[in-house]
Amino acid sequence: MTVSTTPAPTPWKRANTDWFHDARWGMFVHYLADSASNLKPITLTADDWNRRIDAFDVNGLAKQLAYARVPYFCITLGQNSGFYLSPNRTYDAIVGIKPSKCSKRDLIADLAAAFKPFGIRLMVYLPGGAPAADAVAKARLEEPVDERLSTIQRNWEAVSREWSLRWGKNVHGWWIDGPYNKEAYSHPDAPNYRSFASALKAGNPDSLVSFNNGLRLPLYSVTECDDFTPGEIERDLPVAPGCLPDYSRLQNFSRYLDGAQLHVLTIMGEWWGKHPKRFDDELVIAYTKYFNRKGGVISWDAPIQENGLMDEAFRPQIEALGHAIRAAKAQGY
Repeated sequence: MTVSTTPAPTPWKRANTDWFHDARWGMFVHYLADSASNLKPITLTADDWNRRIDAFDVNGLAKQLAYARVPYFCITLGQNSGFYLSPNRTYDAIVGIKPSKCSKRDLIADLAAAFKPFGIRLMVYLPGGAPAADAVAKARLEEPVDERLSTIQRNWEAVSREWSLRWGKNVHGWWIDGPYNKEAYSHPDAPNYRSFASALKAGNPDSLVSFNNGLRLPLYSVTECDDFTPGEIERDLPVAPGCLPDYSRLQNFSRYLDGAQLHVLTIMGEWWGKHPKRFDDELVIAYTKYFNRKGGVISWDAPIQENGLMDEAFRPQIEALGHAIRAAKAQGY
């Protein structure tokens, strides 16, 4: 099923990334119904999911982030399971699954409201297409399939546009995992990267967008529609020549790569949202400062508890990092 929508086109523009650059770093979390990158169906029910989302302590998390001096926080909307932490009527109309796997509570709206008094910016993670482990949703979002993947592109733009319009300026950025078929999304005619970016910016033209095209070094920007580089480096911490970008392509004191703000996303733990910690505090702080000196921003993935509060094994490291970067900024680094 394809949702037929003909909204007024949103003028696309590259967003100003000054706030992101000035933040230096932020926290990234995988809050999912299953585990990160899981491709197997799970037995969780909609009621189970709603109880979990209802118990998420947004005010407690906001206070923890504020104490740790975390400038921005990026959270998964959902991933392969088909469970999402915000309602979406467009999604429900397309997939027809009842009861809906989209939560009744709009956790994104509640997080944004809790963060606002502390000046913490909220960003969201979303895969670039259908949930891979939900066969029903996948088929209804993707079929009929053509070589340009136009069905899933149009459907996913409509789903994303609903969320963007509802949240407006309360969401400051989108990290889109994929889409991996660069040829399909690079077509000069919509649907393409530009129409997707426009849908994501429908509620906030100043929102940042980045399209991840898989793990890759040196760092890259796959499209002019990237406001910042996706930078997924997983377990790597690139420092050597050949790993960091070709500096002949960097402008403005290394801050931009092909017009996109330089950024990397890596993990504090052994896997996305998993224990144990990989490094001592000193290394996490030193690498963050190192990448900041290159003009870049770094997002550190760390687990949180089911109730939304920081994982206690990681909280001291996040606090140490936040206070160290704040002190360094005060000294003019």
